Amino acid sequence: MSEKIVPVVSSYLRKHMIYVPSVIEKASGIRVNGKLIRSLVFSTDVAIIRNINADAVIAVYPFTPQLIITQALMTAADLPVFCGVGGGLTTGKRTINLALHAEFQGSLGVVVNSPTSNEVINELSNTIDIPIVVTVASEKTDINSRLQAGANILNVSGGPRTAEIVKVIRKNYPDVPIIATGGPTDDTILATIDAGANAITYTPPSSAELFGGLMNKYRSLED
Repeated sequence: MSEKIVPVVSSYLRKHMIYVPSVIEKASGIRVNGKLIRSLVFSTDVAIIRNINADAVIAVYPFTPQLIITQALMTAADLPVFCGVGGGLTTGKRTINLALHAEFQGSLGVVVNSPTSNEVINELSNTIDIPIVVTVASEKTDINSRLQAGANILNVSGGPRTAEIVKVIRKNYPDVPIIATGGPTDDTILATIDAGANAITYTPPSSAELFGGLMNKYRSLED
């Protein structure tokens, strides 16, 4: 049977948008409460989030999580959102409260940082009814204790060693859902998928970079 052709429909003003690398479609995906997630955009920029074809958003940032940021993201996003709720500097009861607020706002899941204790993960598991995504930054992480504590999905972010970490996890835990950073090229994304990642996080160009290209185009029109 020949491959089915997927019709493409796009409005004139929405043609200028960001597309995640098509190679991510080779990932199996993770079905979360009925929604199939293969690609996640790593961003808190609502303009980027509103103009990208990713399946979901992974909204973590290098500051203490704030309820107003979660609320703004959930209001603006037209994609499912996994909200960061701390686990590094922000931990304990504050992380629990942030996660509960994220659930009430409609978050598809919550993401905790790699330093998060198993006690906090367990408390999250007993408090919220959405998936807990636990970040893994090293092959030294005790994966079994994370899963026992209540982690539902692993988010591997190990820099250039990400694919190797994914491969080790997949060998020992063939059924655990894994999100992983794909790296800068199609080849690195494919390597991460081949290692066992079910879904890939994609870091888009910044608004400044995108605007730079547009401004060059506008300048050429004035020459």
